[in-house]
Amino acid sequence: MHTQPQAQARASQPARGGEALPGTGSAPGAAGGPAAPSAPAVPPPIEIHDMTVAYHHKPVLWDIDLVLPEGKLIGIVGPNGAGKSTLFKAILGLVPLASGWVRVYGERYQPRRGLIGYVPQRETVDWDFPVDVLDVVLMGSYGRLGWFRRPGRREREQAYEALRQVGIEGLARRQISQLSGGQQQRVFLARALCQQARIYLMDEPFASVDAATERAIIAILHELRRRGCTVVVIHHDLQTVAETFDWLVLLNMRVIAAGPTSEVMTDENLARTYGGRLNLLSRVAELVARQPAHGG
Repeated sequence: MHTQPQAQARASQPARGGEALPGTGSAPGAAGGPAAPSAPAVPPPIEIHDMTVAYHHKPVLWDIDLVLPEGKLIGIVGPNGAGKSTLFKAILGLVPLASGWVRVYGERYQPRRGLIGYVPQRETVDWDFPVDVLDVVLMGSYGRLGWFRRPGRREREQAYEALRQVGIEGLARRQISQLSGGQQQRVFLARALCQQARIYLMDEPFASVDAATERAIIAILHELRRRGCTVVVIHHDLQTVAETFDWLVLLNMRVIAAGPTSEVMTDENLARTYGGRLNLLSRVAELVARQPAHGG
């Protein structure tokens, strides 16, 4: 059924018989002409429909339908092998789709790629590549400049500002191979900031980082949301989901649930996502806690 589009179409029609439109307090045309048409709806940052991704004929993501809202801090949560990183790669056009489509603000990714900043998993990067921190961060400006223009003074100032935001401006000329894991993660976050995107995809940015880096990343995420950006983060620590994200996607090859974190983060949804292992582990922990202590 198509009840929603029909309802929207009816709502856009003028009221009959000279009745006042809702919320206007006057009849259409009473103030010297017909009511102004409503502004067209803005497409969502990311919309996925009927998407399936398969490796060697084995589905990794199956029948994905998902609409991500604008200006939210969104967590993607699920067990290992659930297809979380593949979901990002599908959005970015890095893997072929067996079926379905992905839209970024209503269009295919290619013409919209400058609107997305991507922070990959640290383990997927060749950190021995001979390049320094500033050069990596400047790569974030290539999407705006194109491949045939070199970054100028303005781009360098933006790169240094991004490094200041993540707290490593003093490492600008350090080779990336000489950085700690937390510093490397900050470099890629700075590169994404330098891109000045509207959507940020971050693949486990909190993995194997120290407490100071984790706090710095969280501060940056909140600042991006304050600016109206959409930030999508693959996350693995269920204990910090509720306090970190205001919108949540539970994924295990399919979308189990998606929506505001307070509504999605339920025992039933988590059990469906993790195959009941969470309930089993919690019961075991409870039984162990009830056991009397035994002496030497």
